[in-house]
Amino acid sequence: MRILIIDPQFEAAPDVERAVTGPDADIVVWRTLEQGFPPDEEFATCDALINCRSRNAISPQTVALMDRCRIVSQAGVGFNHIDIQACAARGIPVCNAPDYGTEEVADHAVTLAMCLVRGIVAYDSKLRCKQIGWAARDQKTIRRSRGMRFGILGLGRIGTAAALRARAFGFEIAFFDPYLDPGAEKSFGFVRCETMDALFSSCDIISVHTPLTRETSEIIGADSLAQAKPGLLLVNTSRGGTMNLDAIEAALRDGRLGGAALDVLPQEPIDYSHPMIAAFEASEDWLDGRLIITPHAAFYSPDSVIDMRRIATENVVNYLRDGRLRSCVNADLLSSETAHSAPTSSFVANYDATEPTG
Repeated sequence: MRILIIDPQFEAAPDVERAVTGPDADIVVWRTLEQGFPPDEEFATCDALINCRSRNAISPQTVALMDRCRIVSQAGVGFNHIDIQACAARGIPVCNAPDYGTEEVADHAVTLAMCLVRGIVAYDSKLRCKQIGWAARDQKTIRRSRGMRFGILGLGRIGTAAALRARAFGFEIAFFDPYLDPGAEKSFGFVRCETMDALFSSCDIISVHTPLTRETSEIIGADSLAQAKPGLLLVNTSRGGTMNLDAIEAALRDGRLGGAALDVLPQEPIDYSHPMIAAFEASEDWLDGRLIITPHAAFYSPDSVIDMRRIATENVVNYLRDGRLRSCVNADLLSSETAHSAPTSSFVANYDATEPTG
């Protein structure tokens, strides 16, 4: 089997992948920053494609070249950069790795929330620059966690993991997920909100755990933020495209948002020309301790990257050798002969982890 891997998460030899494929597979590693986008013949001669970065779109034009390719595997969770319909039209299943990085993203989300609630980043920054003395009283986001309501937008794998972590800090847990079966909340003792407006108006913190789809594009915008409980703290470790950054800035300026902690942005790498980002860079007073940004890193640990690589390669090997599909995201578009499994239809994070876009 000939496997084309585009922009992998490793610099050395594909040792994790080779451990899955065995010695006989022909593994072609292509690094676009050094080599440019793969030429047509690489797509035409591969039996499988492992795509590792969402910056590399797998367009209908690219799919049309894939005469031999039998499967596309996304080394990560998000797949909106892959034309799954074009793949299905050629009988090519597209699979992802929805279960890597669950712990890391959940840890990151709750840690960001607690950094706002306890002022950790702000204190560190001010002491580093000698902007404050040995004092603790001037941070606007400081709260007691017990009694606060922690809202989850999208109660999938990662949303659930984040909720369980947040509950350990004493938060009451609420969520909005229109695709989750009725009664699922009773398993955990969470509060189910029937509308997103109800979630925003009743929660002190909201953590976003949705994929980027037509339904969720800019779901965090002027309309949703207008419903926010005054002083709401927003955490986003999902997809930057779920937010309208102008609306985030406006809500921070008028106090509707007490603070925001963002691991993802609509434009990545970070666009320092945006007014809010420019204010963040300049440490303007109105943002004092209220905005934390991390570089789309919630997914990352050495262990999670190994899991991602292994799962993406197992998707390929299991299908090419045994016809088994796992986490096929275009199963409903494939013919009945090809579709051996189907994803759960969900607004949320059956596909809700993050991975790098750069």
